[in-house]
Amino acid sequence: VNASPLIYACSYVDFLSINKSKYEIVAITGNSMGWYTTLALSGVLAFENAFKIINTMSSLTKDNNGGQIIYPIVNQNWQIDESINEMILKEIEKVGAHVSIKLGGYIVIAGKQDALKKLLKKLPINDKYPFQLPYHSAYHSSIMSSVPEMAFNLLPESLFIKPNIHIIDGRGHIWSPYSTKISELYSYTLNNQVTQTYDFNSTINVAIKEFSPDKLVLLGPGNTLGGPIAQILIQNSWLNIDSKKTFTKKQKNDPYLISMSINEQRKIVS
Repeated sequence: VNASPLIYACSYVDFLSINKSKYEIVAITGNSMGWYTTLALSGVLAFENAFKIINTMSSLTKDNNGGQIIYPIVNQNWQIDESINEMILKEIEKVGAHVSIKLGGYIVIAGKQDALKKLLKKLPINDKYPFQLPYHSAYHSSIMSSVPEMAFNLLPESLFIKPNIHIIDGRGHIWSPYSTKISELYSYTLNNQVTQTYDFNSTINVAIKEFSPDKLVLLGPGNTLGGPIAQILIQNSWLNIDSKKTFTKKQKNDPYLISMSINEQRKIVS
């Protein structure tokens, strides 16, 4: 639980260090817990209120029986292997588990511990995968169905206001400064976002296609999302990036994806 507020605070500091006179931020998104950070950075939640929500949601979800497994569905070129994808989805269905997060070239699987044990034995070994994420509950699945009611009782809608910048949620839906209904954003955050699949693929697809940014900036704590984001760019052949090789080459010459945990790239935006 303690890690979540720390990750949030580090992300917040990174966001503040972006040179706003040099770069116009056109939209913000995040993955899983990064949604709460997104709400803070866009002004929906005050800094302290986001901290409160992150702490509360971490506490409400930590005791649920279940966890998450991550498994790759890409080849060595970071291109989706449909045969592996189909196999994984069938195995998930067989044991009664759930697709928790669509994460670029990975699927994050949520399930009760007995279902996850079956998958850990059944899924073909691929390097270090299948890998169970330590200290994770079965986020973004129906196993969390008891959480929303408790969250609504503990966290009032008055904590939320309209965003001051476009934000993209875990379905790929855009919430704009003008048209956002606060009651709907509140309900999505404490209900749908908790109990339904978080489609990070859609968030990045919408970010690049609807906003055509000159750069994607990855805040420091999110550095591990670099690979999944690259894989999503490859799926779209975005900027002619169609393989791990072309992505790596572009990153060396003129990085499109700026990771603030890499000092040379951080300097580009700060």
